Amino acid sequence: MAMTLRLSDQQTEALRKRADAEGRSMQQVVLAAVDEYLARHAADEEVRRLGAKSRERWRTVLDRLGE
Repeated sequence: MAMTLRLSDQQTEALRKRADAEGRSMQQVVLAAVDEYLARHAADEEVRRLGAKSRERWRTVLDRLGE
């Protein structure tokens, strides 16, 4: 899928510098950033899901500890 990404002049320049420093294209840097963002949020969601599951599993123990 193709898309247009509108960046400010400052963002474009910073992206260009980062890409040059890493020896990659601007597109490669942006794609890596998107992948990292998606992975981080997927991991956060998994942690929340597991936390909720654990709270439910250990509810009685946690309630007694809170007394």
